[in-house]
Amino acid sequence: MSAVTGDERAAPVSERPTPNPPRKRWTRFILPVYSILIILYLTSPVLTMILYGFNDIPGERQTPKFWGLTLHWYRDLFGVAGLTPAFKHSITIAIPSAIVATILGTFIGLALGRYTFKGRAPTNFVIFLAIAVPEIVLGSSLLAMFVLIEAPLGFSSILASHIGFSIAFVAVTVRARVQGLDRSLEDAAQDLFANPVTAFFRVTLPLIAPGIVAGGLLAFVLSLDDFVITNFVSGQFQTFPIWVYGATRIGLPPQVNVMGTLLFMTGVVFAIANVALQRRRAVVA
Repeated sequence: MSAVTGDERAAPVSERPTPNPPRKRWTRFILPVYSILIILYLTSPVLTMILYGFNDIPGERQTPKFWGLTLHWYRDLFGVAGLTPAFKHSITIAIPSAIVATILGTFIGLALGRYTFKGRAPTNFVIFLAIAVPEIVLGSSLLAMFVLIEAPLGFSSILASHIGFSIAFVAVTVRARVQGLDRSLEDAAQDLFANPVTAFFRVTLPLIAPGIVAGGLLAFVLSLDDFVITNFVSGQFQTFPIWVYGATRIGLPPQVNVMGTLLFMTGVVFAIANVALQRRRAVVA
C-alpha cells in the first residue's frame, strides 16, 4: 500500500469539481398557473359586471357590445323607476335579519361549541339540514307555513324567512371559532378572581369576535342576494334580486351593474377592515 502525500490529500480548492446546480423542473409552474386560472374564473363575472357599469350604450338597456367608457350611469344611479325602492327594501331587510341572526346564531354556536347537553346531536343535525336543504324546498315549506297560519306575505314574512336560514350559517361559523379557543385562558381569568360574566366579556367575547363578525357579514350578504326563498314568500313586496329578475325580460339597465359594483366594493372594504382588525389584535396580544 503506497503512502499518500499531503499534496495528494489536499487538492487545491480551484481544482475541486463544482457541484451541478439543481435543475429547475417545469412542474413548479403547475400550482401558480392553476391558482391564477381559478382566481380568473371566479372573478370574471364580477369583473364583467364592473366593466359594464361603465358601458356607454346608446339606449337605456345594456347590450353585449361594449361601446366605450362613461360615468353617466354612476351619476344617474337612481334614475330607474322601481330599482331604488327595491334596493332599499333589500337593505331594510338585510340589516335587521343579519343583526337578529347574528345574536341568535352566536348563542347557538357557543352552546354547541362549549357544552355537552341532551339534544346537542339533534341540534347539530338541524343546523346542518338548514344549510344542506335546497332553497326551493325551504322556500316552498315556508310558503306553506305562512299560508297555513294565514300570515300576510310581504316584509314580515321575508324578514322571518331570512332570519331563519341565516341563523344556521352564523352558528356554524361561531361554533368553529369557539372549538378552536384555548380554554386555559378563561381558567386563568377565573383564577385571577374574575367571575364568569367578566371572564366572558373580557376574554371569551374578544376571542370569538372575528367569528361573530364573519357570521354577521355572511348573514347580511345571504339576505341581500337571496332570490329563491324570497320569491316564494314576498307576495307583492319586491326586493333587489326579484326586481332584477323581472327586468331581465325586457333588458337590464346599466344601473344594476353600478349597484352591484358598489355592493361588491362595500363587501371588500368590510373584509379588509376585518382582516386588518384581526392582525392589529394579534400584534397587540
